[in-house]
Parts: sequence; C-alpha cells; structure tokens
Amino acid sequence: MAKGEGSGLDNERKAQVSIDGASIDLPVLSPTLGTDVIDIGALTSNGYFTYDPGFVSTASCNSSITYIDGDEGVLLHRGYPIEQLAEQSDHLELCHLLLHGKLPNAAEKTAFVNEITSRRAVSPAIEAMVQQFSAGAHPMGIMTALMGALAAEEHAGIDITNDDDRQRVCRDLIAKVPTLAAITYRQGKGMKFLPPRDDLNYAENFLYMTFAEDEDYEINPVIARAMDRIFMLHADHEQNASTSTVRLAGSTGTNPYAAIAAGVAALWGPSHGGANEGVLNMLDEIGSVDNIDTYVGKAKDRDDPFRVMGFGHRVYKNYDPRAKVMQDTCHEVLNERGVQDNETLKMAQALEKIALEDEYFVEKRLYPNVDFFSGVTLKAVGIPVEMFTAIFTLGRTPGWIAHWDEMVGEAYKIGRPRQLYLGETRRDFVPIDQRS
Repeated sequence: MAKGEGSGLDNERKAQVSIDGASIDLPVLSPTLGTDVIDIGALTSNGYFTYDPGFVSTASCNSSITYIDGDEGVLLHRGYPIEQLAEQSDHLELCHLLLHGKLPNAAEKTAFVNEITSRRAVSPAIEAMVQQFSAGAHPMGIMTALMGALAAEEHAGIDITNDDDRQRVCRDLIAKVPTLAAITYRQGKGMKFLPPRDDLNYAENFLYMTFAEDEDYEINPVIARAMDRIFMLHADHEQNASTSTVRLAGSTGTNPYAAIAAGVAALWGPSHGGANEGVLNMLDEIGSVDNIDTYVGKAKDRDDPFRVMGFGHRVYKNYDPRAKVMQDTCHEVLNERGVQDNETLKMAQALEKIALEDEYFVEKRLYPNVDFFSGVTLKAVGIPVEMFTAIFTLGRTPGWIAHWDEMVGEAYKIGRPRQLYLGETRRDFVPIDQRS
C-alpha cells in the first residue's frame, strides 16, 4: 500500500474484495505517518473474517503515541525522535510526553516530578508479601504477583471513565514500579528493604534502593544517566506483545493495575522481554574472547543450531535507532567500570566489532540491537541477568499505562479475536460402555 500523508479516518478511498462474484467495498484509511490500512469491518456483516496469525498484518487500534518505521530505522514518541529525547531529555519528561502528548514546561515538569516522588513508597503489606518468596524465586514472577497485589489494594475508588482517576493511576504506577523492582532484587539477595529518598531523582533513587547498604551510598552519575537512558529507550514500542496484552486486558474494563500485571506476564516471555538476557546467556556459552571467531563461524553455518542473540530485529530492517543511543551509553559505562578483567564484557566488545564490519552481518543487516547493548550495560552496572526483564518492566510501564489511558479515555470495544476452526465437525456423544 502507499504511504499515507493525512489523517484519513474519513478517507473516501475504497478497496474491493471479490468473493464468489460478489464485491465488498472496504474503506482505505490513511495515517499521518506510515502504511495505509484497510478497514475490514464490513467483512463480518457479509459472513467473513480475516486470517492473520500473530496479527502481523492487522492494525488492532488507532493510536497517537508512538510511530515506528522499521525500514528507515525511525522511532518517534508523539512525533519526537527517540535520539533527540534520549540525548536531551530524561525519563520522567518522556513519561509526561507519553501521557499528555506534549513536553512539559518548567512548572509542569516540576509538578509532575514532585507527584511521582511523593508516590514512590509501597505499603507494608506489599513489603511483607515480597518476603514470603524464596531467595530463588524468579524476579518476573514476583513482579507479576506484586502488580496483582497493587490491583487488590487499589480495587476501590478508581473510576476509569474519570480522567483525574486515570491520571492518578498512571502516576502511581510510574512511581511505584522502581520500588517493586528494587525490593524484588533485595529479597533475592537477602538484603533489608530501603525506603525511597526524596532528594534523589528517578534513576538515582532506583540505584539507591537497589544497591545501597545505607544512606551513605554514593551515586555514580555516569551509571545513573545510563539507567535513565535504559528506561527511556524501553518506554514504549507501539503495539508489541505486552502492550497489546495490556490493551486487550484493559478492554474488559478491568482494574488498570491488573491490566499492567497482564503486561508484565507477557513481557516475561523469552521471545519478548528476555532478549537481553539471551545476549548474556550467549556470551556465557561462547566462554572466551578466544572463541569468538569459532562461534561467528557457527552462526554463519545454516546447519549449526547456534544463533547470535542481540543482532537484528523483527521490526527494524535498518539500524535500531535506540541501539545507536544505547551503544554510546554502553561504552560510557564500560569505560567507567573498566573491562580489563571482565571476560564477558570483553567478548561483547569483540562481537560488536565483528558484527559491524563482517560482510555476512552487514549484508543481512544483523546490526547490534538495543537488547545487545542494554544487556551488556546492565551487566556492567551490576544487575544480575535474572533481573534484566524486571528492569525492562520498569522502563515499559509508562508506555503500557499511556496506551491503556488512550484506549479507555475514548469509546472502545472489548477485544475479541476470531479464529479459523480446524477441529472436528459435529459429533454425537457416545456413552462410555459403547466406546471402542
């Protein structure tokens, strides 16, 4: 389809589907950016559904939050390029942008940051709940449970048709998710929980609550800025699996905390949120810088099951724009930490260099993606691999809640995908004593 140039929900262009000699007119809708879509709603009234496994060719909603052009390597949040936001803005300002559609002025930003800061703490019941998990419990299981616990605590007094109530929920979630992630980490390490500090910014407070032994913990500004960028670069990515899950759950009118819990569960999957964890597992398998050439050869061999993780992307056929920013941040952290004695980080640097120069990787556009650089960065920061997806959760929550707010703030329908049934036709029940 051609690229649309105008917001065309009232577009008069039509596509025609011809079935058994009968034609059905379907409106062609043009977005402000991107590919035109065909409104297939008229098919249902004519007795047909479409078949699109994985919804890879289906626009399930209209949205004004995020735009991706995978061929050109473009990611825009409310029209702003992610590169500009990551270099010149910060995570909470991006949160405001996702929620409200505009960058805040100085007074608006101060008010937004202050409200987030005031909502960071979680109840004693939530802290007590975390302590019931064993030290070996998976962080994403804990995060899913804690989000469900917030839904239980906040089950009353939320009118999702009221904008003020929705905004309160949005700010509450953005504020509390770092706290949930930090206490999840500390539970696994057997460390006492630390309350949030109002004198620290979003990323600094997360590092303090996660790693500090006491209030004398010194925040490294390079590491804090790196964490803030990681949060920003994962904040939203259009209609991915977890965001679509949040929208589908939210379409039932469920408690918004429960809808976000569904998103956390979806993100846990290794094909989605676990990609940067896969990078570190791959590096562990390689084992040494001395083995890099051998494993690159295995990656090129179609008959070898080994695959490089953290290279290429399902959406981006060009360089992932987030990866460009994350690459610089990764190198800043590596320089700050020093990698002379860290074999994993040395392997990552060697593999990155080969991937950017080797003809095989370049021809197939297997560029290092954001998962490669974020995984390496988190490793250098000191985040254990099993916590990587919890950090992703922290970053992605603003996008999830912005999409939920956008959906329920307008007229919407409960999600109800259809199916192509391939099972048995009608059969009559046979009593058990008559079955062969």
